[in-house]
Amino acid sequence: MTASHAESPLPQHGSAPSRTASFACRGLEASWRAKLLPRPEMNAALFEAVARRDLPAGAFGACDAWREPFGILVQGLRDDARLNPLGLSMAHGQIVDALKARIRAQALWRAHPEILDRQVVAPVIILGPMRSGTTRLQRLLACDPRFAHTRMFESLAPIPARGRALKARASLAALKLFNPAVAAIHPMRPNDPEEEFGLFSFSFGSAQFEAQWRVPGFTSWWESADTRMLYREFRSLLQTIAWSRGEPADRPWLLKAPQFMQDLDTVLDVFPDARLICLDRDLDRIVGSASSLVWHQMRIQSDFVDPAWIGREWLRKTLLRKRRAAKARAARPDVPQIDVSYAAIDQDWRAEIRRIYDFLGLELTSDIARRMAAYVTNARSHLGHAYTLEQFGLTRETVLADA
Repeated sequence: MTASHAESPLPQHGSAPSRTASFACRGLEASWRAKLLPRPEMNAALFEAVARRDLPAGAFGACDAWREPFGILVQGLRDDARLNPLGLSMAHGQIVDALKARIRAQALWRAHPEILDRQVVAPVIILGPMRSGTTRLQRLLACDPRFAHTRMFESLAPIPARGRALKARASLAALKLFNPAVAAIHPMRPNDPEEEFGLFSFSFGSAQFEAQWRVPGFTSWWESADTRMLYREFRSLLQTIAWSRGEPADRPWLLKAPQFMQDLDTVLDVFPDARLICLDRDLDRIVGSASSLVWHQMRIQSDFVDPAWIGREWLRKTLLRKRRAAKARAARPDVPQIDVSYAAIDQDWRAEIRRIYDFLGLELTSDIARRMAAYVTNARSHLGHAYTLEQFGLTRETVLADA
């Protein structure tokens, strides 16, 4: 269950993505030139018009706090991201989907106001940097049916809609076709436990978008923004998912997203009875793996990706998140929290799980332990994920010097 760090060819500025992605770019460009399809425009007003169709402007709801980051994101996509045809199409689709989800959410919450009265009781939050083993720990704990967890298709589409699981299956098939490297780095299936990245996208939060596109103004805005709106809506979406599948009100959520580290003070305000499982890994491994994942995602959507910039940015981003999380944890000694290391889980995952269950005050039954062992046996490994720090203009010494 460990990643390989074998040497692989140095990523180059402007290096080609998969053949399928390159073919798609050429086909899209030809279709736009021939006027067979409209070229997507990075224009906020047009995005809203497409999402609303014939609905009134008020269909998005009374809260307008999402509009500022939405506008900054669209501007960044237009001015900074240098998207290729596939990137333009993917960005257009994601943004329209997020706007349509806001419209569906407002209608659903008006029809069923009881959704937002549901309790979110004592969530268990897995706190850790991207590529620190949080997915592995989440999926181990999700073997326990006493926890509620977000499934991949629900993260993509948190508001109930016909065919959303089928659409998630199609999205994963497209990912494997256009970007097989990412599909191997972070294996997913529609019903797998998954981090709540889509719940941030609903509010035009940065979690998913900044790992796909170079939008520095958007990233910077969120790093200094008041995030209370983001997490109030995040909570509303958890309530909606629980309502849609009839979850018992007292079933605790198992939550996982690297974004939580950056915003932990707000997270603990919105979920005051949360319990924290704090995961960490060697900084050089985190930064190298995160940079590789981001590079593989960006190069599909842009022909001008700078790996050295990615290395600097994700070193900075990782350190910022770690420092903010440490400060928030120190300020809240009342919050139950336990530290767990990637290496310890690698060495003896059973012992670490027993320690976590003691912390949570739960019995680790033999049935749950068997389910976890089956997950470990059947888990798809990341052995195809090869990277080095040097590919991204970094060395172990320079990374640790910045820590």
